[in-house]
Amino acid sequence: ICDGDTRFAVIGDFGEAGGPEEDVAALVSGWRPDFVVTVGDNNYPDGTASTIDENIGRYYAEYIYPYQGAYGPGAAHNRFFPSLGNHDYHKEDAAPYVNYFMLPGNERYYDVQRGPLHLFILNSNWQEPDGRARDSLQARWFNDKILASDAVWKIVVLHHTPYSSGRQHGSQVVMQWDYEGLGATAVIAGHEHLYERVERDGVVYITNGIGGRRRVYPFGDAVEGSAVRYNQDFGALLVTAGETCINFSFVNRDEAIIDSHTLSVK
Repeated sequence: ICDGDTRFAVIGDFGEAGGPEEDVAALVSGWRPDFVVTVGDNNYPDGTASTIDENIGRYYAEYIYPYQGAYGPGAAHNRFFPSLGNHDYHKEDAAPYVNYFMLPGNERYYDVQRGPLHLFILNSNWQEPDGRARDSLQARWFNDKILASDAVWKIVVLHHTPYSSGRQHGSQVVMQWDYEGLGATAVIAGHEHLYERVERDGVVYITNGIGGRRRVYPFGDAVEGSAVRYNQDFGALLVTAGETCINFSFVNRDEAIIDSHTLSVK
């Protein structure tokens, strides 16, 4: 375990109001994280304006600024950094999502720096106007940003998981960018409603898609580098980072630690 000062939670495929999401939100709240990151599918089933506050604000308003919803005053400054999932795009241009949040940059993809961390939050959906291929405008933005970063830990966040043993969607080849060559520490994604940690070419790939959507997906054959696979219950990822170490711990809603993985500065 790493005793770093910066702690954040990652939730994925979570935005369906009800018992599982409520349990995961309570787990996250108990951690008292500095901020919350999402790996997409924030607002099931269709990304509509009529469901977004019920699916997000009801459980996570305390992290959101500015917050205009019905579940309290919100945060004093923004501590909620979502990424776009395919269900958020069921409405044209993901307009309800863009209108609900006030995020950095163009709001579809952006970066955030906190302590020893630099987060690069990508839009892995095909609707992204700047593209999602390795040579796209978005990828060029990412390349420039990550290469210029002097952060100890460089974390990529997106919805469509590059490497997955999940049977429902599997590996998303279009998002298999050169994360190792660009110096990424870890790539955290969702889309598959399960948890998996894959290690490939010096990069940790985590799929964290069991944040509350009630349907959990099965596994198929294990992909190369698959170290941990879990799909028995819902949960969230806690990331703790310091100047010399970073820990990724997936915890289910019964507070059982399913996976704990620590990296140290080389």
